[in-house]
Amino acid sequence: MRNQPTFAVAACGAFLVLTTNASDACKRRSEATAEFAYYMLVLSYAPDFCALSSDDKDPRECGTGRRFGFVVPGLWPQSESTRGPEYCSPSRPVFQDIIESTLKYIPTESLIQHEWAAHGTCSGLSAQDYFAALRKARDSLSIPTEINEASEEWQVSPDELESKLASANPRFPKSAFRTYYYRDGELGEVRVCMNKDLSPRACGPSAGECRFRTVTLLPVR
Repeated sequence: MRNQPTFAVAACGAFLVLTTNASDACKRRSEATAEFAYYMLVLSYAPDFCALSSDDKDPRECGTGRRFGFVVPGLWPQSESTRGPEYCSPSRPVFQDIIESTLKYIPTESLIQHEWAAHGTCSGLSAQDYFAALRKARDSLSIPTEINEASEEWQVSPDELESKLASANPRFPKSAFRTYYYRDGELGEVRVCMNKDLSPRACGPSAGECRFRTVTLLPVR
């Protein structure tokens, strides 16, 4: 699907001329490419991400005093045993009102635009409905303060971290949570698996599995 952008744009453009329901026609084009098994809500741990040695950190996420714990990189369509689809159809920029209502969850406009292009276009939803689903998925979760607002560096096993999250969210089985780590053992992401209706479910093999005995969480700043 990545090598057919011209065709997809032309097809939707043709519907604009030939029908009075062009937006629905283009939406059906997106839905036709959306083959996936479940969603994975990805929660990135900002202190550890911001500590990585690279120069592309946005001060709106990593600036001193921002005090972000977990932020949402995205709601990713997943296949059961392999990575889910990406960049399923050409995308238009996300409207500003959607961006404004989502910045509380995804801290930068560029990441919101990227998330829609890379993953949202594979959901079969409009941008408005996709980001509404992302916000609803995040709002359905409780993250213990000791994890989301760590005041000092601490280490925890992936199993213990996933257990704490499951205890804080009784609707979710422990198997709905997976941890992802950076090579230095710092926590990269918590991944939360959900059905297409955003109900909890166990993660499939495509969600990955942390093989470190412990992961490190840096303090929130």
